[in-house]
Amino acid sequence: MNSILIKNIKTLVLAEEKPGLLKRGKEMADLPCIQNAYLKIEKGKIASFGRMEAIPIDLHSDQTLDATGKMVFPAFCDSHTHLVYPASREIEYVDKIKGLSYEEIAKRGGGILNSAKKMKETSLAELVDHAIERLEEIKNMGTGAVEIKSGYGLDTDEELKMLYAIRKLKELSPLTIKSTFLGAHSIPAQYRNNQSEYVDIVINEMIPQVAGEGLADYIDVFCDKGFFTVEDTERILMAGMKYGLRPKIHANELDYSGGIQVGVKYNALSVDHLEYTGDAEIEELKNTETIPTILPGAAFFLGMVYAPARKMIDAGLPVAMASDFNPGSSPSGNMQLILSMASILYRLTPEEAINACTLNGAYAMGISEELGSIAIGKTANVFITKKIPTIEFMPYYYGSNKVNTVILNGEIV
Repeated sequence: MNSILIKNIKTLVLAEEKPGLLKRGKEMADLPCIQNAYLKIEKGKIASFGRMEAIPIDLHSDQTLDATGKMVFPAFCDSHTHLVYPASREIEYVDKIKGLSYEEIAKRGGGILNSAKKMKETSLAELVDHAIERLEEIKNMGTGAVEIKSGYGLDTDEELKMLYAIRKLKELSPLTIKSTFLGAHSIPAQYRNNQSEYVDIVINEMIPQVAGEGLADYIDVFCDKGFFTVEDTERILMAGMKYGLRPKIHANELDYSGGIQVGVKYNALSVDHLEYTGDAEIEELKNTETIPTILPGAAFFLGMVYAPARKMIDAGLPVAMASDFNPGSSPSGNMQLILSMASILYRLTPEEAINACTLNGAYAMGISEELGSIAIGKTANVFITKKIPTIEFMPYYYGSNKVNTVILNGEIV
């Protein structure tokens, strides 16, 4: 493994002398940077960094990169995606334009159920091939770590197929990948009048097989209006936790569902979406290990209300931002766009937005000890920008790829 020295870095962003696991409240505005910097990478790890005038004379490397006029950022950590899916759903996009709601499309057999139908017609190899293309796309835009959920199978065999695909992606891709079992993503049509029977299948069939084969890092439930109830969610989470699967929750996207409260109760790593979050929910999240994760792409694409990110941060909470890359409600994994949306739609400062998309995203995946910031000993997942004038330019100049070079695990990829 080659060592790399990056010299003459205009700004080294989120360079931590004393790394933390996440940033909360006012801390999110703290973005430690070094001007005119160098960064040394060795054996896949960050070995040293500092100002160019302080660079050791005897600092050598196998490869030297000149970053004059360019900045170095920690790679994005996208903590919520569904990027393993069988086919796009642009026809439903037209239905949305014509005024149909997410719930109405789902009731007609569209949405997640549409993807579940196509999943049965798609081979494991096809799933992997398509997903590799998507991983390549997001990698080139600066994402170095990604969480991928199952949830388009909705029966035991198909859910396992999705998780096998994610396992294969972990082998093939340089990205750091976390796998989440989401058998409780929607209620299959045949169980619409007997929802508890499907919950029994998730608990008694799916979870033991998923855990037995070590296919998932986390367990998730779509706890929301028209989907799984708080009672369903509690049953599924307790079953998953018996097998060592920590919860991550889809919560409060469509209504005040109780999903945030049940997530906190079971020490979920994150509660995600959160369009419907009030004072009670914010209070519930204070002083917990559960990080609120907002998915700007979904709210934008579906024309929904925006989660109160500003209010959460002002109340002292940490906030992560993720793409929700999926075929139905957020067909983009571009974290540069999410960074821009964090500022434009949710009123986060550029510093807060960068922390939300990197370090706090890493926390929401359980990997902030290794990734999410530039700190000695952390895995060298960074990107070098094109020549840009300021940090603020990253969210400001939306719509174009500002990444020039991506380094993952200490290798230029």
